[in-house]
Amino acid sequence: MIRSSKIPAAANAPTLIEVIKWIADPVNYMEKAMQLHGDIFRVKMSFDMDEIIFVNHPEAVQQILTHDRQEFSAPGDINKSLSMLFGDASVLMINGDRHKKRRQLLMPPFHGERMQSYGELIIKLAHKVMEEISPGSLFIARKAMQSISLQVIIEAVFGFPEGEKQQKLEKLLIDWLEIFKSPLTTSVVFFPILQWDLGAWSPWGKFLRTRQALDDLLYNEIAERRANPDPSRTDILSLLMSATDEQGNQLSDQELRDELLTLLFAGHETTATAMTWALYWTHYHPEISEKVRKEIATLGKNPNLMEFIKLPYLTAVCQESLRIYPVAMLTLGRKVEQPVELMGYQLEPGQIVAGCMYLIHQREDIYPDHDQFKPERFLEKQFSPYEFIPFGGGSRRCIGDALAQFEMKLVLATILANYDLSLVTSRPEKPKRRGITLAPETGVKMLMKGKKNLDVGSSLPKFVSKV
Repeated sequence: MIRSSKIPAAANAPTLIEVIKWIADPVNYMEKAMQLHGDIFRVKMSFDMDEIIFVNHPEAVQQILTHDRQEFSAPGDINKSLSMLFGDASVLMINGDRHKKRRQLLMPPFHGERMQSYGELIIKLAHKVMEEISPGSLFIARKAMQSISLQVIIEAVFGFPEGEKQQKLEKLLIDWLEIFKSPLTTSVVFFPILQWDLGAWSPWGKFLRTRQALDDLLYNEIAERRANPDPSRTDILSLLMSATDEQGNQLSDQELRDELLTLLFAGHETTATAMTWALYWTHYHPEISEKVRKEIATLGKNPNLMEFIKLPYLTAVCQESLRIYPVAMLTLGRKVEQPVELMGYQLEPGQIVAGCMYLIHQREDIYPDHDQFKPERFLEKQFSPYEFIPFGGGSRRCIGDALAQFEMKLVLATILANYDLSLVTSRPEKPKRRGITLAPETGVKMLMKGKKNLDVGSSLPKFVSKV
Protein backbone atom coordinates (compact mmCIF):
# COMPACT_ATOMS: atom_id res chain seq x y z
CA MET A 1 0.00 0.00 0.00
CA ILE A 2 1.38 3.40 -1.01
CA ARG A 3 1.47 5.99 1.75
CA SER A 4 0.07 9.41 0.99
CA SER A 5 2.41 11.23 3.35
CA LYS A 6 5.78 12.58 2.30
CA ILE A 7 9.00 10.82 3.26
CA PRO A 8 10.00 12.34 6.62
CA ALA A 9 12.95 14.71 6.90
CA ALA A 10 15.88 13.45 8.96
CA ALA A 11 15.91 16.57 11.11
CA ASN A 12 13.20 19.12 11.75
CA ALA A 13 15.61 22.03 11.47
CA PRO A 14 16.63 24.84 9.08
CA THR A 15 18.84 23.73 6.20
CA LEU A 16 21.95 25.41 7.63
CA ILE A 17 21.59 23.54 10.94
CA GLU A 18 20.91 20.25 9.20
CA VAL A 19 23.96 20.53 6.94
CA ILE A 20 26.18 21.46 9.89
CA LYS A 21 24.94 18.42 11.85
CA TRP A 22 25.61 16.15 8.87
CA ILE A 23 29.14 17.51 8.48
CA ALA A 24 30.12 17.66 12.15
CA ASP A 25 28.72 14.39 13.48
CA PRO A 26 27.31 12.15 10.75
CA VAL A 27 27.12 9.04 12.95
CA ASN A 28 24.94 10.67 15.59
CA TYR A 29 22.90 12.39 12.86
CA MET A 30 22.13 9.11 11.07
CA GLU A 31 21.42 7.12 14.22
CA LYS A 32 18.97 9.71 15.56
CA ALA A 33 17.21 9.89 12.19
CA MET A 34 16.82 6.11 12.12
CA GLN A 35 15.44 6.11 15.68
CA LEU A 36 12.86 8.72 14.69
CA HIS A 37 11.91 7.58 11.19
CA GLY A 38 13.05 3.99 10.72
CA ASP A 39 14.07 2.68 7.32
CA ILE A 40 13.73 5.77 5.11
CA PHE A 41 14.14 9.53 5.50
CA ARG A 42 15.24 12.67 3.59
CA VAL A 43 18.58 14.42 4.14
CA LYS A 44 19.86 17.81 3.02
CA MET A 45 23.62 17.24 2.75
CA SER A 46 24.73 20.40 0.98
CA PHE A 47 23.41 23.75 -0.22
CA ASP A 48 24.17 23.00 -3.87
CA MET A 49 22.62 19.51 -3.89
CA ASP A 50 19.04 18.26 -3.87
CA GLU A 51 17.75 16.30 -0.92
CA ILE A 52 18.86 12.67 -0.80
CA ILE A 53 16.60 9.88 0.39
CA PHE A 54 18.51 7.61 2.78
CA VAL A 55 17.38 3.97 2.78
CA ASN A 56 18.64 1.43 5.31
CA HIS A 57 16.45 -1.61 4.67
CA PRO A 58 18.25 -4.41 2.74
CA GLU A 59 15.25 -5.28 0.53
CA ALA A 60 14.82 -1.65 -0.48
CA VAL A 61 18.54 -1.28 -1.17
CA GLN A 62 18.38 -4.43 -3.29
CA GLN A 63 15.53 -2.91 -5.29
CA ILE A 64 17.57 0.24 -5.88
CA LEU A 65 20.83 -1.47 -6.81
CA THR A 66 19.39 -4.25 -9.00
CA HIS A 67 17.24 -1.92 -11.08
CA ASP A 68 20.07 0.25 -12.38
CA ARG A 69 19.12 1.84 -15.72
CA GLN A 70 15.45 0.88 -15.29
CA GLU A 71 13.59 2.38 -12.35
CA PHE A 72 16.85 3.91 -11.11
CA SER A 73 19.97 5.14 -12.88
CA ALA A 74 23.44 5.80 -11.52
CA PRO A 75 24.51 9.07 -13.19
CA GLY A 76 27.91 10.33 -12.17
CA ASP A 77 26.86 13.96 -12.21
CA ILE A 78 24.89 13.56 -8.99
CA ASN A 79 28.27 13.00 -7.32
CA LYS A 80 29.39 16.46 -8.41
CA SER A 81 30.78 17.31 -4.96
CA LEU A 82 33.45 14.67 -5.63
CA SER A 83 34.57 16.26 -8.90
CA MET A 84 36.82 18.70 -7.02
CA LEU A 85 38.72 15.67 -5.71
CA PHE A 86 38.83 13.40 -8.74
CA GLY A 87 37.90 15.45 -11.79
CA ASP A 88 35.00 15.27 -14.25
CA ALA A 89 36.50 12.39 -16.26
CA SER A 90 36.79 9.99 -13.32
CA VAL A 91 34.91 6.68 -13.47
CA LEU A 92 32.88 8.04 -10.53
CA MET A 93 31.58 10.93 -12.61
CA ILE A 94 30.90 9.53 -16.07
CA ASN A 95 27.68 7.85 -17.23
CA GLY A 96 26.12 5.14 -19.37
CA ASP A 97 28.17 3.12 -21.83
CA ARG A 98 31.20 5.30 -21.22
CA HIS A 99 31.09 4.37 -17.53
CA LYS A 100 30.56 0.68 -18.30
CA LYS A 101 33.52 0.57 -20.69
CA ARG A 102 35.76 2.45 -18.26
CA ARG A 103 34.98 -0.06 -15.50
CA GLN A 104 35.84 -2.90 -17.86
CA LEU A 105 39.16 -1.17 -18.54
CA LEU A 106 39.95 -0.66 -14.86
CA MET A 107 38.82 -4.02 -13.45
CA PRO A 108 41.51 -6.49 -14.64
CA PRO A 109 44.46 -5.09 -12.62
CA PHE A 110 42.49 -5.58 -9.39
CA HIS A 111 41.54 -9.23 -9.84
CA GLY A 112 42.95 -12.62 -10.78
CA GLU A 113 46.60 -13.45 -11.26
CA ARG A 114 47.72 -9.82 -11.26
CA MET A 115 46.38 -9.34 -7.78
CA GLN A 116 48.38 -12.30 -6.50
CA SER A 117 51.57 -10.58 -7.59
CA TYR A 118 50.77 -7.74 -5.19
CA GLY A 119 51.12 -10.11 -2.22
CA GLU A 120 54.91 -9.89 -2.13
CA LEU A 121 54.80 -6.11 -2.30
CA ILE A 122 52.19 -5.83 0.48
CA ILE A 123 54.10 -8.05 2.92
CA LYS A 124 57.42 -6.36 2.16
CA LEU A 125 56.02 -2.89 2.76
CA ALA A 126 54.19 -3.94 5.93
CA HIS A 127 57.50 -5.15 7.38
CA LYS A 128 59.33 -2.07 6.13
CA VAL A 129 56.97 0.36 7.85
CA MET A 130 56.73 -1.60 11.11
CA GLU A 131 60.53 -2.07 11.31
CA GLU A 132 60.93 1.71 11.30
CA ILE A 133 59.09 1.90 14.66
CA SER A 134 61.54 1.37 17.51
CA PRO A 135 60.61 -0.92 20.44
CA GLY A 136 59.20 1.19 23.27
CA SER A 137 57.96 3.87 20.86
CA LEU A 138 54.45 5.25 20.65
CA PHE A 139 52.94 5.62 17.20
CA ILE A 140 49.64 6.45 15.48
CA ALA A 141 48.33 3.30 13.83
CA ARG A 142 46.52 5.21 11.11
CA LYS A 143 49.70 6.92 9.97
CA ALA A 144 51.51 3.59 9.80
CA MET A 145 48.66 1.98 7.85
CA GLN A 146 48.48 5.04 5.60
CA SER A 147 52.16 4.68 4.82
CA ILE A 148 51.77 0.99 3.94
CA SER A 149 48.70 1.43 1.76
CA LEU A 150 50.08 4.53 0.06
CA GLN A 151 53.35 2.84 -0.85
CA VAL A 152 51.47 -0.22 -2.12
CA ILE A 153 49.27 1.86 -4.38
CA ILE A 154 52.14 4.06 -5.61
CA GLU A 155 54.20 1.04 -6.63
CA ALA A 156 51.23 -0.89 -8.04
CA VAL A 157 49.61 2.03 -9.89
CA PHE A 158 52.70 3.96 -10.96
CA GLY A 159 55.45 1.39 -10.73
CA PHE A 160 57.57 3.98 -8.90
CA PRO A 161 60.44 2.29 -7.06
CA GLU A 162 61.77 3.80 -3.86
CA GLY A 163 63.33 7.15 -4.59
CA GLU A 164 62.75 10.85 -4.99
CA LYS A 165 59.73 10.56 -7.28
CA GLN A 166 57.91 8.18 -4.94
CA GLN A 167 58.68 10.36 -1.91
CA LYS A 168 57.41 13.49 -3.65
CA LEU A 169 54.14 11.83 -4.67
CA GLU A 170 53.66 10.36 -1.20
CA LYS A 171 54.16 13.74 0.47
CA LEU A 172 51.77 15.50 -1.90
CA LEU A 173 49.05 12.92 -1.39
CA ILE A 174 49.36 13.03 2.39
CA ASP A 175 49.22 16.85 2.32
CA TRP A 176 46.18 16.71 0.04
CA LEU A 177 44.24 14.28 2.21
CA GLU A 178 45.20 15.96 5.49
CA ILE A 179 43.33 19.07 4.36
CA PHE A 180 40.10 17.16 5.00
CA LYS A 181 41.11 15.52 8.27
CA SER A 182 38.47 17.33 10.33
CA PRO A 183 34.77 18.23 9.91
CA LEU A 184 35.76 21.92 9.96
CA THR A 185 38.08 21.72 6.97
CA THR A 186 35.73 19.28 5.23
CA SER A 187 33.11 22.04 5.24
CA VAL A 188 34.58 23.45 2.03
CA VAL A 189 33.10 20.45 0.17
CA PHE A 190 29.58 21.10 1.42
CA PHE A 191 29.62 24.92 1.57
CA PRO A 192 30.59 26.38 -1.83
CA ILE A 193 30.56 29.80 -0.20
CA LEU A 194 33.70 28.73 1.71
CA GLN A 195 35.60 27.89 -1.49
CA TRP A 196 37.66 31.06 -1.45
CA ASP A 197 41.38 31.11 -2.13
CA LEU A 198 42.68 33.16 0.77
CA GLY A 199 46.23 31.98 0.41
CA ALA A 200 48.12 28.80 1.21
CA TRP A 201 47.10 29.00 4.87
CA SER A 202 43.37 28.66 4.12
CA PRO A 203 41.81 25.20 3.57
CA TRP A 204 40.62 25.95 0.02
CA GLY A 205 43.82 27.77 -0.90
CA LYS A 206 45.96 24.91 0.39
CA PHE A 207 43.77 22.41 -1.43
CA LEU A 208 44.11 24.24 -4.77
CA ARG A 209 47.90 24.56 -4.45
CA THR A 210 48.37 20.94 -3.45
CA ARG A 211 46.11 19.74 -6.24
CA GLN A 212 48.07 21.84 -8.74
CA ALA A 213 51.34 20.31 -7.55
CA LEU A 214 49.79 16.84 -7.90
CA ASP A 215 48.56 17.70 -11.39
CA ASP A 216 52.03 18.86 -12.41
CA LEU A 217 53.57 15.59 -11.24
CA LEU A 218 50.91 13.40 -12.86
CA TYR A 219 50.83 15.20 -16.20
CA ASN A 220 54.65 15.25 -16.35
CA GLU A 221 54.74 11.49 -15.74
CA ILE A 222 52.10 10.87 -18.43
CA ALA A 223 54.00 13.06 -20.92
CA GLU A 224 57.29 11.33 -20.13
CA ARG A 225 55.79 7.89 -20.70
CA ARG A 226 54.10 8.93 -23.92
CA ALA A 227 57.45 10.19 -25.18
CA ASN A 228 59.30 7.06 -24.04
CA PRO A 229 56.92 4.08 -24.18
CA ASP A 230 58.11 0.92 -22.44
CA PRO A 231 55.98 -2.14 -23.33
CA SER A 232 57.66 -4.19 -20.60
CA ARG A 233 56.09 -2.12 -17.79
CA THR A 234 53.16 -3.78 -16.03
CA ASP A 235 52.07 -1.08 -13.56
CA ILE A 236 48.47 0.11 -13.79
CA LEU A 237 49.32 3.50 -15.32
CA SER A 238 51.21 1.81 -18.15
CA LEU A 239 48.35 -0.64 -18.71
CA LEU A 240 45.83 2.20 -18.88
CA MET A 241 48.01 4.20 -21.27
CA SER A 242 48.29 1.25 -23.66
CA ALA A 243 44.60 0.31 -23.57
CA THR A 244 42.30 1.26 -26.47
CA ASP A 245 38.56 1.13 -27.11
CA GLU A 246 36.78 -0.48 -30.08
CA GLN A 247 37.69 2.54 -32.26
CA GLY A 248 41.34 2.36 -31.26
CA ASN A 249 41.18 5.48 -29.08
CA GLN A 250 43.33 5.78 -25.98
CA LEU A 251 42.49 7.59 -22.76
CA SER A 252 43.27 11.29 -22.90
CA ASP A 253 45.74 12.91 -20.51
CA GLN A 254 42.86 14.31 -18.43
CA GLU A 255 41.11 10.92 -18.28
CA LEU A 256 44.34 9.29 -17.12
CA ARG A 257 44.92 12.00 -14.53
CA ASP A 258 41.38 11.72 -13.14
CA GLU A 259 41.52 7.93 -12.91
CA LEU A 260 44.91 8.07 -11.19
CA LEU A 261 43.59 10.43 -8.52
CA THR A 262 40.53 8.21 -8.05
CA LEU A 263 42.66 5.08 -7.69
CA LEU A 264 45.11 6.79 -5.35
CA PHE A 265 42.33 7.93 -3.05
CA ALA A 266 40.04 4.90 -3.26
CA GLY A 267 42.94 2.45 -3.09
CA HIS A 268 44.81 4.19 -0.32
CA GLU A 269 42.77 6.37 2.02
CA THR A 270 39.90 3.93 2.51
CA THR A 271 42.13 0.84 2.83
CA ALA A 272 44.36 2.56 5.39
CA THR A 273 41.32 3.40 7.50
CA ALA A 274 39.93 -0.15 7.29
CA MET A 275 43.28 -1.62 8.37
CA THR A 276 43.48 0.83 11.27
CA TRP A 277 40.08 -0.27 12.54
CA ALA A 278 41.15 -3.92 12.26
CA LEU A 279 44.31 -3.23 14.29
CA TYR A 280 42.27 -1.37 16.88
CA TRP A 281 39.66 -4.09 17.37
CA THR A 282 42.16 -6.96 17.51
CA HIS A 283 44.07 -5.16 20.27
CA TYR A 284 40.99 -3.86 22.08
CA HIS A 285 40.06 -7.55 22.34
CA PRO A 286 43.45 -9.32 22.75
CA GLU A 287 41.79 -12.74 22.70
CA ILE A 288 40.86 -12.06 19.06
CA SER A 289 44.51 -11.39 18.16
CA GLU A 290 45.47 -14.66 19.77
CA LYS A 291 42.83 -16.58 17.81
CA VAL A 292 44.17 -15.11 14.55
CA ARG A 293 47.74 -16.12 15.45
CA LYS A 294 46.68 -19.67 16.32
CA GLU A 295 44.75 -19.97 13.05
CA ILE A 296 47.78 -18.82 11.04
CA ALA A 297 49.97 -21.30 12.92
CA THR A 298 47.79 -24.23 11.75
CA LEU A 299 49.15 -23.70 8.23
CA GLY A 300 52.75 -24.44 9.27
CA LYS A 301 55.89 -22.49 8.56
CA ASN A 302 55.56 -21.97 4.82
CA PRO A 303 51.89 -21.83 3.86
CA ASN A 304 50.66 -21.12 0.37
CA LEU A 305 49.49 -17.53 0.09
CA MET A 306 46.10 -18.37 -1.38
CA GLU A 307 45.41 -20.88 1.41
CA PHE A 308 46.40 -18.25 3.91
CA ILE A 309 44.00 -15.52 2.75
CA LYS A 310 41.11 -18.00 2.88
CA LEU A 311 41.52 -18.56 6.62
CA PRO A 312 37.95 -18.29 7.98
CA TYR A 313 38.61 -16.52 11.28
CA LEU A 314 41.02 -13.99 9.76
CA THR A 315 38.42 -13.31 7.08
CA ALA A 316 35.69 -12.91 9.71
CA VAL A 317 37.80 -10.42 11.69
CA CYS A 318 38.30 -8.28 8.58
CA GLN A 319 34.61 -8.51 7.67
CA GLU A 320 33.51 -7.49 11.17
CA SER A 321 35.95 -4.55 11.06
CA LEU A 322 34.31 -3.41 7.82
CA ARG A 323 30.87 -4.06 9.27
CA ILE A 324 30.91 -2.25 12.59
CA TYR A 325 32.34 1.03 11.23
CA PRO A 326 32.28 0.95 7.41
CA VAL A 327 34.70 3.47 5.90
CA ALA A 328 32.10 4.74 3.42
CA MET A 329 28.72 5.72 4.85
CA LEU A 330 26.58 5.61 1.71
CA THR A 331 26.30 3.91 -1.65
CA LEU A 332 26.74 6.31 -4.53
CA GLY A 333 23.42 7.96 -5.29
CA ARG A 334 20.80 6.69 -7.72
CA LYS A 335 18.35 8.83 -9.65
CA VAL A 336 14.69 7.85 -9.99
CA GLU A 337 13.95 7.45 -13.72
CA GLN A 338 10.24 6.60 -13.59
CA PRO A 339 7.52 6.62 -10.93
CA VAL A 340 8.25 3.79 -8.52
CA GLU A 341 7.13 2.59 -5.12
CA LEU A 342 9.84 2.20 -2.47
CA MET A 343 9.16 1.27 1.16
CA GLY A 344 5.50 2.20 0.69
CA TYR A 345 6.27 5.67 -0.69
CA GLN A 346 5.74 6.90 -4.23
CA LEU A 347 8.98 8.25 -5.70
CA GLU A 348 8.98 10.55 -8.69
CA PRO A 349 11.52 10.97 -11.52
CA GLY A 350 14.46 13.13 -10.56
CA GLN A 351 14.58 12.24 -6.86
CA ILE A 352 17.89 10.90 -5.53
CA VAL A 353 18.18 7.82 -3.30
CA ALA A 354 21.15 6.20 -1.58
CA GLY A 355 21.63 3.08 0.48
CA CYS A 356 22.93 3.94 3.96
CA MET A 357 25.63 1.33 4.48
CA TYR A 358 26.40 2.50 7.99
CA LEU A 359 22.82 2.12 9.22
CA ILE A 360 22.33 -1.23 7.51
CA HIS A 361 25.35 -2.52 9.42
CA GLN A 362 23.82 -1.28 12.69
CA ARG A 363 20.48 -3.05 12.32
CA GLU A 364 19.76 -5.14 15.40
CA ASP A 365 17.50 -7.48 13.41
CA ILE A 366 20.42 -8.42 11.17
CA TYR A 367 23.34 -8.03 13.58
CA PRO A 368 22.27 -8.79 17.18
CA ASP A 369 24.39 -6.81 19.66
CA HIS A 370 25.32 -4.66 16.69
CA ASP A 371 27.56 -2.37 18.75
CA GLN A 372 29.74 -5.30 19.83
CA PHE A 373 32.73 -6.53 17.81
CA LYS A 374 31.93 -10.20 17.14
CA PRO A 375 33.78 -11.81 14.21
CA GLU A 376 31.98 -15.08 14.96
CA ARG A 377 28.79 -13.69 13.43
CA PHE A 378 30.41 -14.08 9.98
CA LEU A 379 31.24 -17.73 10.74
CA GLU A 380 27.69 -18.48 11.86
CA LYS A 381 25.75 -16.82 9.06
CA GLN A 382 26.09 -15.92 5.39
CA PHE A 383 24.91 -12.34 4.91
CA SER A 384 23.42 -11.14 1.65
CA PRO A 385 25.17 -8.44 -0.45
CA TYR A 386 22.50 -6.02 0.77
CA GLU A 387 22.99 -6.84 4.47
CA PHE A 388 26.80 -6.65 4.38
CA ILE A 389 27.62 -3.87 1.95
CA PRO A 390 30.92 -2.11 2.80
CA PHE A 391 31.86 -1.63 -0.87
CA GLY A 392 28.51 -0.50 -2.25
CA GLY A 393 26.79 -2.44 -5.00
CA GLY A 394 25.33 -2.51 -8.47
CA SER A 395 27.01 -0.73 -11.36
CA ARG A 396 28.87 1.61 -8.97
CA ARG A 397 30.34 -1.05 -6.66
CA CYS A 398 33.94 -0.31 -5.64
CA ILE A 399 36.32 -1.60 -8.31
CA GLY A 400 39.11 -2.32 -5.83
CA ASP A 401 37.13 -4.28 -3.23
CA ALA A 402 39.00 -7.54 -3.80
CA LEU A 403 42.41 -5.86 -3.56
CA ALA A 404 41.37 -3.94 -0.43
CA GLN A 405 40.31 -7.11 1.39
CA PHE A 406 43.42 -8.93 0.15
CA GLU A 407 45.70 -6.19 1.46
CA MET A 408 43.78 -5.94 4.72
CA LYS A 409 44.25 -9.64 5.49
CA LEU A 410 47.94 -9.70 4.57
CA VAL A 411 48.85 -6.59 6.55
CA LEU A 412 46.83 -7.54 9.64
CA ALA A 413 48.25 -11.06 9.78
CA THR A 414 51.82 -9.92 9.11
CA ILE A 415 51.63 -7.44 11.99
CA LEU A 416 49.86 -9.75 14.45
CA ALA A 417 52.28 -12.60 13.80
CA ASN A 418 55.48 -10.55 13.87
CA TYR A 419 55.01 -7.56 16.17
CA ASP A 420 53.91 -7.15 19.78
CA LEU A 421 51.68 -4.08 20.05
CA SER A 422 49.27 -2.68 22.59
CA LEU A 423 46.80 0.18 22.77
CA VAL A 424 47.94 3.22 24.73
CA THR A 425 44.50 3.79 26.23
CA SER A 426 41.50 1.62 27.03
CA ARG A 427 39.12 4.42 26.04
CA PRO A 428 36.89 3.23 23.19
CA GLU A 429 37.76 4.65 19.78
CA LYS A 430 34.90 6.48 18.09
CA PRO A 431 34.31 7.09 14.36
CA LYS A 432 34.74 10.64 13.11
CA ARG A 433 34.27 12.24 9.72
CA ARG A 434 37.44 12.42 7.66
CA GLY A 435 36.52 14.01 4.35
CA ILE A 436 33.79 11.80 2.89
CA THR A 437 34.69 8.78 5.05
CA LEU A 438 34.56 7.63 8.68
CA ALA A 439 37.89 7.13 10.45
CA PRO A 440 39.05 6.54 14.06
CA GLU A 441 38.85 9.80 15.99
CA THR A 442 42.39 9.67 17.45
CA GLY A 443 44.00 7.61 14.70
CA VAL A 444 44.52 4.83 17.32
CA LYS A 445 47.53 5.44 19.56
CA MET A 446 49.67 2.31 20.02
CA LEU A 447 52.87 1.13 21.68
CA MET A 448 55.48 -0.94 19.86
CA LYS A 449 56.54 -3.42 22.54
CA GLY A 450 58.83 -5.43 20.27
CA LYS A 451 58.94 -8.40 17.92
CA LYS A 452 57.31 -11.76 18.45
CA ASN A 453 59.48 -14.86 18.42
CA LEU A 454 57.01 -17.13 16.70
CA ASP A 455 57.87 -19.65 13.98
CA VAL A 456 54.81 -18.52 12.05
CA GLY A 457 56.05 -14.95 12.25
CA SER A 458 59.34 -15.75 10.56
CA SER A 459 57.53 -17.70 7.85
CA LEU A 460 55.14 -14.93 6.77
CA PRO A 461 57.54 -13.22 4.35
CA LYS A 462 58.10 -16.60 2.64
CA PHE A 463 54.49 -16.63 1.44
CA VAL A 464 55.61 -14.66 -1.56
CA SER A 465 57.80 -17.42 -2.91
CA LYS A 466 54.74 -19.66 -3.26
CA VAL A 467 52.34 -17.27 -4.99
